[in-house]
Amino acid sequence: MLEDLGGGSFRREKALLRKLVWDKLVELKVALPPPPHGRIPNFKGAEVAARMLAETPEWRGARIVKVNPDSPQRWVRLRAISEDKILLMPTPRLREGFLLLDPKRIPRSLYERASTIRGAFEMGVKLRSLEDLVNTIKNIDFIVEGSVVVNQCGERLGKGEGYGELEYAVLLELNLVDPNVIIATTVHELQVVEERLPQDPYDVPVDVIVTPRRVVRVQRCRSRPPGVLWDLLDERKLKEIPILGELRSRVKR
Repeated sequence: MLEDLGGGSFRREKALLRKLVWDKLVELKVALPPPPHGRIPNFKGAEVAARMLAETPEWRGARIVKVNPDSPQRWVRLRAISEDKILLMPTPRLREGFLLLDPKRIPRSLYERASTIRGAFEMGVKLRSLEDLVNTIKNIDFIVEGSVVVNQCGERLGKGEGYGELEYAVLLELNLVDPNVIIATTVHELQVVEERLPQDPYDVPVDVIVTPRRVVRVQRCRSRPPGVLWDLLDERKLKEIPILGELRSRVKR
């Protein structure tokens, strides 16, 4: 799939890789609504992948989990709530910080709704500030990220906006995650490639890849960033994400 790539910058290479995968998911009729292009793609078998993830010892041992808000990981969020785990979900583009969902405070009959973005806003506790986060959350045991492309040494591409990387970096800066916290991703088999992927310094590799067919525990090819790489950060994101601007002010002090 990747041999069609030519030269160019990392940004162009990443964009081409994403398009190849999005197109392939549509061509082979495994993409589910909403349309995959420009998104973490929803796919046939996402519920199965979530179930397989939930059978891993790493997941079973986790008490507090952070899961991305995208469509295919809705089943992972539902698993977390149904299994009495505390769920931390970033709001889209981090503009309103994070949402904390405690299954003890949600009627069981509403778990499915709570696993959706709209339901999470209705039933979750908003953690808009750094103070909200550090006073509410302790150690996050497990992270699940959405991916567009991932390879077997843990390199991944998201949809290209960098929010998953920022979420990890913010939580790391606040000592709410260990630098070696297990990070997993659930994807369709077509999203897993063997080739190395173009990676920037802020990209965060994963440890576990789960498809509807298998669980892959990777040997990481690269280390994770030590926190927010401020010199590489788009100033626009500082203005758009209050929690990030707050962290920058704290670092400067």
